[in-house]
Amino acid sequence: LDLCCISPSLIFLLMATSYTWILPVTSPQRIPTDPAAAPEYAHSIRLDGDIILGGLFPVHSRGDRGTPCGELKKEKGIHRLEAMMFAIDLINKDPELLPNITLGARILDTCSRDTYALEQSLTFVQALIERDGSDVRCANGDPPIFTKPDKIVGVIGAAASSVSIMVANILRLFKIPQISYASTAPELSDNTRYDFFSRVVPPDSYQAQAMMDIVTAMEWNYVSTLASEGNYGESGVEAFIQISRETGGVCIAQSLKIPREPRPGEFDKIIRRLLETSNARAVIMFANEDDIRRVLDAAKRNNQTGHFLWVGSDSWGSKISPVVGQERVAEGAITILPKRASVDAFDRYFRSRSLSNNRRNVWFAEFWEENFNCKLGMHGKRPGSLKKCTGLEKVGRDSSYEQEGKVQFVMDAVYAMAHALHRMHRELCYGYPGLCPRMANIDGKELLSHIRAVNFNGSASTPVVFNENGDAPGRYDIFQYQNTNRSTAEYRVIGSWTNKLHLRVEAMRWKSGDPSLPPSVCSIPCRTGERKKVVKGVPCCWHCERCEGYHYQASEFTCELCPYEMRPDTNRTGCVPIPIIKLEWHSPWAVVPVFISMLGIIATSFVIVTFVRYNDTPIVRASGREMSYVLLTGIFLCYAITFLMIATPDVGVCSFRRIFLGLGMCFSYAALLTKTNRIHRIFEQGKKSVTAPRFISPASQLVITFSLISVQLLGVFVWFAVDPPHTVVDYGEQRTQDPLAARGVLKCDISDLSLICSLGYSILLMVTCTVYAIKTRGVPETFNEAKPIGFTMYTTCIIWLAFIPIFFGTSQSAERMYIQTTTLTISLSLSASVSLGMLYMPKVYIILFHPEQNVPKRKRSFKAIVTAATMSGKLSQKGGDRPNGEVKTELCESMETNKIKTEYY
Repeated sequence: LDLCCISPSLIFLLMATSYTWILPVTSPQRIPTDPAAAPEYAHSIRLDGDIILGGLFPVHSRGDRGTPCGELKKEKGIHRLEAMMFAIDLINKDPELLPNITLGARILDTCSRDTYALEQSLTFVQALIERDGSDVRCANGDPPIFTKPDKIVGVIGAAASSVSIMVANILRLFKIPQISYASTAPELSDNTRYDFFSRVVPPDSYQAQAMMDIVTAMEWNYVSTLASEGNYGESGVEAFIQISRETGGVCIAQSLKIPREPRPGEFDKIIRRLLETSNARAVIMFANEDDIRRVLDAAKRNNQTGHFLWVGSDSWGSKISPVVGQERVAEGAITILPKRASVDAFDRYFRSRSLSNNRRNVWFAEFWEENFNCKLGMHGKRPGSLKKCTGLEKVGRDSSYEQEGKVQFVMDAVYAMAHALHRMHRELCYGYPGLCPRMANIDGKELLSHIRAVNFNGSASTPVVFNENGDAPGRYDIFQYQNTNRSTAEYRVIGSWTNKLHLRVEAMRWKSGDPSLPPSVCSIPCRTGERKKVVKGVPCCWHCERCEGYHYQASEFTCELCPYEMRPDTNRTGCVPIPIIKLEWHSPWAVVPVFISMLGIIATSFVIVTFVRYNDTPIVRASGREMSYVLLTGIFLCYAITFLMIATPDVGVCSFRRIFLGLGMCFSYAALLTKTNRIHRIFEQGKKSVTAPRFISPASQLVITFSLISVQLLGVFVWFAVDPPHTVVDYGEQRTQDPLAARGVLKCDISDLSLICSLGYSILLMVTCTVYAIKTRGVPETFNEAKPIGFTMYTTCIIWLAFIPIFFGTSQSAERMYIQTTTLTISLSLSASVSLGMLYMPKVYIILFHPEQNVPKRKRSFKAIVTAATMSGKLSQKGGDRPNGEVKTELCESMETNKIKTEYY
């Protein structure tokens, strides 16, 4: 025996107990046979047998004001100890189980108090402590007479977990196996501390798991816990909280404890505390019957009927006492109870008990008085009662009777011990009738191994087995306290739990019979497209934040950005491709440019046809036919490019856009530059000599013009080589703040820089042509369209100066594609229209409507031009003396006088 592990108080108790074995001869102790007097002196029940089992039962409640024991417990006490004796009777009569071996018992009252139970349980270890009486003598000098104590091979009990823990600490020291019928504290599963402890009921860890599964099935994630102070309540709640941490998904709003000795108003305070987290309507209760009743009463006083959703442990189970008078506030309560069945044989046995045939139960007389509300003789426990017990009363006939819920487990515990002894006898005493010498001193450790190995069908036809920790498997019935159609409340089975929950949710009823599940959540679920922003430290409480912009709900807690070419769907639960658009022909942005272009093409075609038809007339010839056709070609291309800019982009369209975007302007301004340069050189040369300048013939003019155009084409081909044309989808152009309005723009891969380079050469030609137009502004109006060309260039420059801020100033606009395309095409069309209108429409007008003016007026030689240029220079010096009109007239008259024939150029 290892006494180092025993506390000093326990050692003192052992020493004191050893002296009680020495009985003085002059004062022997006995149990009276008078049933009325028996309860006054009774401390235990003793049944003789070959093998003695101990029993611990809460026959009485905890006493008040320093007394160890209080009132009798009829069901939890008497029913249970009678179940043990009944099971022993059945075993002793069974020829197959422990044949020729009689089981006996030593049954003690724990009075529902752990310290008192510890004192009582010392009786079980008396036979295992060596006695030394050498220093003890009786009064007459004789040696003492020792009463041989019963050797207890195993103990059945106790009920309360706190009592079982206290008793287990001493029984393990003496290697006495213990099987409990009601203790469910999880800490008793610790096989290193309570290695000799077993139980036929599942531990609260299974019960806590079952309750967690119920909470999860009800979709509750925010609950409070309430426990009675002590091993049972605190261990159960601790197991529930531990499971909630491991599995996640359920948060504990508050964890409250009911004191052993609650002060006045304590339960009202508990209800107010629970209401501080009103969203946590579900309350997980590991509490004793009295505490449950007082909690329900406090909820009723505080007008909280129907608010709380009670989930009670097996201490509530299907008992009526906690809900008597509290039916409304308890309505809808879910309770759990180890799966059990009523033992009919025990009902018949207990109903047949009477004072005359049950003298072995020393507390039965007290039970008789309590049960029938009468008094047995002068030593009765109920002195205030006027009714005398006749002894002819009958249980179940003259009093109500309902089998206590743990009767089945008491019998299973006794049978488990008997089966273990039977296995041990078969192993050690095979073929030997009765106890063999090898079983004279039963080894507790060996018996424990046989207990853990038993496997039989118990009194309710359910398997009785133990795991390596001595625990029974978890099997529970799930009840709900419901109002029936008869307007009365009762417990109804709504499911079961055997390592897995089986719950009939459709059978559940709540306040006023409502079948819909009530909520017990901290925060309502977020809508689709919203993420949870969890409150720090409370994972079941959160704020909902909508996924903004181009983000979608990737998970319950995160929003993620959609890929660049995608946008969130309407629910923001995923991403969908951004619709791709282009400039459509029916769009107002396209209709106006197309209309202008069509008018321009028609007008240009009309001019070309007119010029071709009247190709040899003086006006056409005087306009420079070759250069006019080049210029008209450029004007036509400026109009035609509109259709390429609006057409659906593909490789072919993009290729033609690159070629013709700047080509039309290049044709136009190359031809105009060549013409203005020719005029400028002629008049400048005329000021110096009468020799004609070089390269003024039509062929030379065409060569110069096409040389200028070839530069544009060469740049385009280099562009083709460096960056082959292709289409792109621009998702940034119309990436609006509202993703639903976002669009991808299908377009040719032509950047603003590329566009500037493509048009830059043409603009350079235009600027150069404008410079020459300014230089030739003083040339007489009858010479080669110098002034109309000048007006054309001035207007064109204004158009393109307006184009630049509009085009580049809208680069950040959502309508960029439309504005820029429309601006570019209209600018090109307006430039072409100015050239067509100022340079050719007056000529067409004369050709068609005033043919009389389409005749040769005069012909001049280069000498005349030289003279005109010389006189123009002289007259310009006299500009302060004469008006411009006079200068012009004088110049013309001088040229007519010369009568030198030449042709207009």
